[in-house]
Amino acid sequence: MRPKTNIGGQAVIEGVMMRGPGCIATAVREPSGEILVKKDPLRSINERYPLLKKPMVRGVVALVESLVYGLKALSFSAQAAGEEGEELTAKEIAMTMLFAFGLAALLFVVIPTYAAKYIHSSITDPRLLNFVEGLLRMAIFFAYVGGISLLKDIQRVFEYHGAEHKTIHAYEAGEPLTVESVRRFSTLHPRCGTNFLLIVMVVSIFVFAFLGWPDLWLRIVSRIALLPLVAGIGYEIIRFAGRSEKRWVAWAIAPGLWMQKLTTREPSDDQIEVAIRALEAVRPEEPTEVKCSA
Repeated sequence: MRPKTNIGGQAVIEGVMMRGPGCIATAVREPSGEILVKKDPLRSINERYPLLKKPMVRGVVALVESLVYGLKALSFSAQAAGEEGEELTAKEIAMTMLFAFGLAALLFVVIPTYAAKYIHSSITDPRLLNFVEGLLRMAIFFAYVGGISLLKDIQRVFEYHGAEHKTIHAYEAGEPLTVESVRRFSTLHPRCGTNFLLIVMVVSIFVFAFLGWPDLWLRIVSRIALLPLVAGIGYEIIRFAGRSEKRWVAWAIAPGLWMQKLTTREPSDDQIEVAIRALEAVRPEEPTEVKCSA
């Protein structure tokens, strides 16, 4: 029987981070070959402010928190794997997030919005212009993901990404968390961040279609301002898709699953073992495992 509690994860440097109902655990393969597991309590801001649990709002909160916890896990994994001397401070995490947001805005908002103006002379319908802009945004996204997937270090991270998905599939299927059991599952998962990003880009086409075609800077500002709304809608869609077993839902999210073929690779047994250790540390069936120390 499928567990009621969803567990999410993220691939990191030589390891996997898993997020459960009470803890976040990051398991990393050290240079010595040993697996180092770090567990931290999960303190979501929506526990203090129930309003943040409401639909549409909870997606933005989840996205920001995922970025923060993800950067912390990446920093820890880099240190454990022998690539960094110290973990990131709160200030460094904030600066990294600002830089990442700025880069994303440049690649996926400014450039496609600016490029779309060159077809304005041949296309006058604002909705069609916004649709073409959305296609440009998706083309840049595909090119970006395809480009980084050629990097050797990123390919190894994508192998851990595949291990993460396989392990979560096994957990959700109620199968034992052994390497042999986990290996037979798919590297593709409907709740993956890659799927979420693709859904967000599709949703943005429909949302931005109602904005008309104002001046360039107003277009850029309006799109950035509406990103929380777009992210909130995307989160609700992927949340629904992750729980539904309807055939039409499976067809609707199929493109996002296909794209995961770029962001996941078949993992080795050693990598699956790391993902299992991370999930075992946070799964609710082990009550003693979710009592994390600060």
